[in-house]
Amino acid sequence: MSDDNGFDAQKVRQQTAAAVEELLNCAQLESGEILVVGCSTSEIQGANIGSSGSSDAAEAVLSALMAAANKRQVFLALQCCEHLNRALVVERKVMKEYHLQEVSVVPVAKAGGSLAAKGMKLFSQPVVVETIQAHAGIDIGSTLIGMHLRPVAVPVRLKTKYIGKAIIIAARTRPKLIGGGRAVYE
Repeated sequence: MSDDNGFDAQKVRQQTAAAVEELLNCAQLESGEILVVGCSTSEIQGANIGSSGSSDAAEAVLSALMAAANKRQVFLALQCCEHLNRALVVERKVMKEYHLQEVSVVPVAKAGGSLAAKGMKLFSQPVVVETIQAHAGIDIGSTLIGMHLRPVAVPVRLKTKYIGKAIIIAARTRPKLIGGGRAVYE
Protein backbone atom coordinates (compact mmCIF):
# COMPACT_ATOMS: atom_id res chain seq x y z
CA MET A 1 0.00 0.00 0.00
CA SER A 2 1.30 3.47 -0.93
CA ASP A 3 1.32 6.47 1.36
CA ASP A 4 0.39 10.01 0.27
CA ASN A 5 3.85 10.52 -1.26
CA GLY A 6 3.66 7.35 -3.36
CA PHE A 7 5.95 5.35 -1.07
CA ASP A 8 5.00 1.68 -1.13
CA ALA A 9 6.72 -0.26 1.69
CA GLN A 10 5.65 -3.66 0.35
CA LYS A 11 7.08 -2.90 -3.09
CA VAL A 12 10.35 -1.67 -1.54
CA ARG A 13 10.58 -4.87 0.53
CA GLN A 14 9.97 -6.99 -2.58
CA GLN A 15 12.50 -5.08 -4.69
CA THR A 16 15.11 -5.29 -1.92
CA ALA A 17 14.52 -9.01 -1.43
CA ALA A 18 14.82 -9.68 -5.18
CA ALA A 19 18.01 -7.64 -5.56
CA VAL A 20 19.70 -9.11 -2.49
CA GLU A 21 18.75 -12.68 -3.37
CA GLU A 22 20.17 -12.24 -6.87
CA LEU A 23 23.39 -10.72 -5.52
CA LEU A 24 23.84 -13.44 -2.91
CA ASN A 25 23.36 -16.10 -5.59
CA CYS A 26 25.85 -14.45 -7.93
CA ALA A 27 28.43 -13.68 -5.25
CA GLN A 28 28.07 -17.16 -3.71
CA LEU A 29 28.61 -15.81 -0.22
CA GLU A 30 29.33 -18.47 2.35
CA SER A 31 28.07 -18.59 5.91
CA GLY A 32 29.82 -15.95 8.00
CA GLU A 33 30.82 -13.69 5.11
CA ILE A 34 29.81 -10.02 5.00
CA LEU A 35 27.34 -8.09 2.83
CA VAL A 36 27.75 -4.31 3.09
CA VAL A 37 24.76 -2.10 2.30
CA GLY A 38 24.66 1.63 1.71
CA CYS A 39 21.19 3.15 1.42
CA SER A 40 19.66 6.54 0.82
CA THR A 41 16.05 6.38 1.92
CA SER A 42 15.67 9.86 0.42
CA GLU A 43 16.59 8.49 -3.01
CA ILE A 44 14.16 5.57 -2.54
CA GLN A 45 11.42 8.18 -2.22
CA GLY A 46 12.63 10.13 -5.27
CA ALA A 47 14.32 12.97 -3.37
CA ASN A 48 17.97 14.02 -3.34
CA ILE A 49 20.32 12.00 -1.16
CA GLY A 50 20.36 13.25 2.43
CA SER A 51 17.31 15.48 2.05
CA SER A 52 14.35 13.52 3.43
CA GLY A 53 15.26 10.29 5.18
CA SER A 54 12.51 7.85 6.01
CA SER A 55 12.25 5.45 8.91
CA ASP A 56 9.51 3.57 7.03
CA ALA A 57 11.71 3.09 3.96
CA ALA A 58 14.62 2.02 6.19
CA GLU A 59 12.43 -0.54 7.94
CA ALA A 60 11.16 -1.94 4.62
CA VAL A 61 14.71 -2.31 3.27
CA LEU A 62 16.15 -3.68 6.51
CA SER A 63 13.41 -6.27 6.99
CA ALA A 64 14.21 -7.74 3.55
CA LEU A 65 17.97 -7.55 4.16
CA MET A 66 17.75 -9.26 7.54
CA ALA A 67 15.52 -12.03 6.20
CA ALA A 68 17.95 -12.76 3.36
CA ALA A 69 21.01 -12.55 5.62
CA ASN A 70 19.46 -14.86 8.22
CA LYS A 71 18.45 -17.37 5.54
CA ARG A 72 21.97 -17.45 4.09
CA GLN A 73 23.73 -16.99 7.44
CA VAL A 74 25.72 -14.02 6.18
CA PHE A 75 26.49 -10.90 8.17
CA LEU A 76 25.15 -7.43 7.38
CA ALA A 77 27.15 -4.22 7.61
CA LEU A 78 25.05 -1.06 7.26
CA GLN A 79 27.01 1.94 6.06
CA CYS A 80 26.36 5.28 7.73
CA CYS A 81 26.32 8.53 5.76
CA GLU A 82 29.29 10.85 5.29
CA HIS A 83 28.42 12.76 8.50
CA LEU A 84 29.79 9.73 10.37
CA ASN A 85 32.61 9.14 7.88
CA ARG A 86 30.75 6.14 6.45
CA ALA A 87 31.22 4.09 9.63
CA LEU A 88 29.19 0.88 9.76
CA VAL A 89 26.59 -0.71 12.02
CA VAL A 90 27.26 -4.42 12.58
CA GLU A 91 26.42 -7.03 15.16
CA ARG A 92 28.93 -7.30 18.03
CA LYS A 93 29.64 -10.88 16.86
CA VAL A 94 30.89 -9.52 13.49
CA MET A 95 33.14 -7.00 15.21
CA LYS A 96 34.72 -9.73 17.32
CA GLU A 97 34.99 -12.36 14.57
CA TYR A 98 36.63 -9.96 12.10
CA HIS A 99 38.69 -8.04 14.72
CA LEU A 100 37.10 -4.71 13.83
CA GLN A 101 37.64 -1.44 15.69
CA GLU A 102 34.56 -0.14 17.52
CA VAL A 103 33.94 3.62 17.51
CA SER A 104 31.82 5.69 19.88
CA VAL A 105 28.82 7.14 18.08
CA VAL A 106 25.12 6.44 17.79
CA PRO A 107 23.78 6.83 14.23
CA VAL A 108 20.54 8.80 13.96
CA ALA A 109 18.54 9.76 10.89
CA LYS A 110 20.26 13.16 10.41
CA ALA A 111 23.78 11.92 11.22
CA GLY A 112 24.29 8.35 10.11
CA GLY A 113 21.19 7.86 8.00
CA SER A 114 17.84 6.18 8.46
CA LEU A 115 19.05 2.65 7.61
CA ALA A 116 21.95 2.76 10.08
CA ALA A 117 19.68 4.26 12.75
CA LYS A 118 17.13 1.49 12.16
CA GLY A 119 19.91 -1.11 12.37
CA MET A 120 20.84 0.23 15.80
CA LYS A 121 17.29 -0.54 16.91
CA LEU A 122 16.71 -3.87 15.16
CA PHE A 123 20.08 -5.64 15.41
CA SER A 124 20.39 -7.80 18.53
CA GLN A 125 23.76 -6.36 19.70
CA PRO A 126 24.60 -3.43 17.42
CA VAL A 127 27.96 -1.69 17.44
CA VAL A 128 29.51 0.86 15.13
CA VAL A 129 32.86 0.13 13.50
CA GLU A 130 35.07 2.40 11.47
CA THR A 131 35.81 0.19 8.48
CA ILE A 132 35.25 -3.27 7.05
CA GLN A 133 36.23 -5.36 4.02
CA ALA A 134 33.01 -6.98 2.88
CA HIS A 135 32.70 -9.86 0.44
CA ALA A 136 29.83 -8.27 -1.52
CA GLY A 137 27.77 -5.13 -1.41
CA ILE A 138 24.71 -3.32 -2.61
CA ASP A 139 24.49 0.43 -2.99
CA ILE A 140 20.95 1.81 -2.92
CA GLY A 141 20.86 5.41 -4.15
CA SER A 142 24.51 6.17 -4.94
CA THR A 143 25.91 6.11 -1.41
CA LEU A 144 29.41 4.91 -2.46
CA ILE A 145 30.14 1.64 -0.64
CA GLY A 146 33.35 0.83 -2.53
CA MET A 147 35.63 1.76 0.37
CA HIS A 148 34.12 -1.11 2.36
CA LEU A 149 34.63 -3.89 -0.20
CA ARG A 150 37.60 -6.21 -0.41
CA PRO A 151 40.30 -5.04 -2.87
CA VAL A 152 39.05 -6.70 -6.08
CA ALA A 153 35.43 -5.67 -6.58
CA VAL A 154 33.52 -7.03 -9.57
CA PRO A 155 30.34 -5.26 -10.72
CA VAL A 156 27.18 -7.38 -10.72
CA ARG A 157 24.43 -6.44 -13.17
CA LEU A 158 21.18 -7.19 -11.38
CA LYS A 159 17.78 -7.64 -13.02
CA THR A 160 16.33 -5.39 -10.33
CA LYS A 161 17.62 -1.91 -11.23
CA TYR A 162 15.75 0.18 -8.66
CA ILE A 163 14.51 0.02 -5.10
CA GLY A 164 11.73 2.54 -4.98
CA LYS A 165 13.12 5.36 -7.09
CA ALA A 166 16.75 4.75 -6.09
CA ILE A 167 19.13 3.21 -8.60
CA ILE A 168 21.04 0.24 -7.21
CA ILE A 169 24.54 -0.94 -7.95
CA ALA A 170 25.93 -4.23 -6.68
CA ALA A 171 29.33 -5.86 -6.49
CA ARG A 172 30.95 -9.09 -5.44
CA THR A 173 34.62 -9.53 -4.70
CA ARG A 174 37.21 -12.10 -5.68
CA PRO A 175 40.76 -12.90 -4.60
CA LYS A 176 43.57 -11.04 -6.35
CA LEU A 177 45.13 -12.81 -9.33
CA ILE A 178 48.90 -12.80 -8.82
CA GLY A 179 51.90 -14.46 -10.46
CA GLY A 180 51.98 -13.39 -14.10
CA GLY A 181 52.11 -15.53 -17.24
CA ARG A 182 53.18 -18.78 -15.60
CA ALA A 183 50.58 -18.68 -12.85
CA VAL A 184 47.72 -21.15 -12.72
CA TYR A 185 44.47 -19.90 -11.21
CA GLU A 186 42.22 -22.98 -11.19
